[in-house]
Amino acid sequence: MAQDVVIFGAGCFWGVEWVFRQVPGVIEAVSGYSGGIVADPTYDMVCSHTTGHAEVVEVTFDPEQVTFEQLLEVFWAMHDPTQMNRQGPDVGDQYRSAIFTRSSEQQEAAEASKKRAQERFSRPIATEIRPAGPFYPAEDFHQRWYERKGHEPYCHVLPVGVLKELGLVRA
Repeated sequence: MAQDVVIFGAGCFWGVEWVFRQVPGVIEAVSGYSGGIVADPTYDMVCSHTTGHAEVVEVTFDPEQVTFEQLLEVFWAMHDPTQMNRQGPDVGDQYRSAIFTRSSEQQEAAEASKKRAQERFSRPIATEIRPAGPFYPAEDFHQRWYERKGHEPYCHVLPVGVLKELGLVRA
């Protein structure tokens, strides 16, 4: 089975992870930290706004089942990418919208997708797009948070309509 990886930040990683786990073709989604300057950060360190890291999710996917472009469409639909350093009630630079790419092809596709997505928003998209640096998995208690707690995200939506339009679930 072919595999590819990308890192998405779209607010609190609990909700981002939960949404991507619902997408057919996603093999794994791991909550963690990326985009900063401190090696092996902890949640408390990231929340201190001194590490530069964002709460992110490393998404491993099978490109034969779901394309990178389809994942980008899910990303744009799951959160408000026009919010700077926040998502809903969660405020701080660790909640910024970001795409950390793993190849020049992903970088180009993400930039093109952002331009297309901008047409759907009246405010400028604040999402940063740049090559991925190191990814640090979050502490175990952050993994599969909503699955373990029996709740659904409060800042993110599962974009069922988008999944149907993309042919990822049956209409």
